[in-house]
Amino acid sequence: MTDTDLTSELVTGADGLARPLWAARDPLLQAYYDTEWGMPIRDEQGLFERLSLEGFQSGLSWATILRKRPAFREAFADFDPDIVAEFDEADVERLMADAGIVRNRAKILATIGNARATVALRGTVGDGGGLAELVWGFRPEETPAPHSYTEIPSSSPESIALSKELKRRGFRFVGPTTMFALMEAVGIVDTHLVGSHRRGSSGVWAS
Repeated sequence: MTDTDLTSELVTGADGLARPLWAARDPLLQAYYDTEWGMPIRDEQGLFERLSLEGFQSGLSWATILRKRPAFREAFADFDPDIVAEFDEADVERLMADAGIVRNRAKILATIGNARATVALRGTVGDGGGLAELVWGFRPEETPAPHSYTEIPSSSPESIALSKELKRRGFRFVGPTTMFALMEAVGIVDTHLVGSHRRGSSGVWAS
């Protein structure tokens, strides 16, 4: 049994924890929400994976990507940028034949190109940092505090600026909306609804 708070658009589950509707109905999404979404990711490989998956998600549901994530990790060498940067046309054809992932040539090529751009970033940001330092450098001064879905923005001045900078650095499939979703996923902003048991759990922002 669940109870829905129509004011906050949260659902209180049988475990007594309040979650948004999208995380309350699918066990896979619930586990992702409870353990991963919004938690800080500050390492290069972790951020490259999330950036890649957000790019593949464009036009699809996140549940689809999440279910395919094990296959994506196998196909893209656990998203090790050094390995993916060396992928060639044979790898592209291999990936296009892999039914376990999203077989979109433009997105596959973008992921390989983004791996090369990630490698090229090393030593060019701040005190020698790379992708992680660049992305986290666009953290805003404050985070949204939404009570409902309608209060959650789809982009922000920071995600627009991040998108422009990544494109300048040679990245693709990094539009402002996709970059805002990335910022939500890796804890740069906290868009957990106020009242959710996960709000403030990242430690980056006060609840």
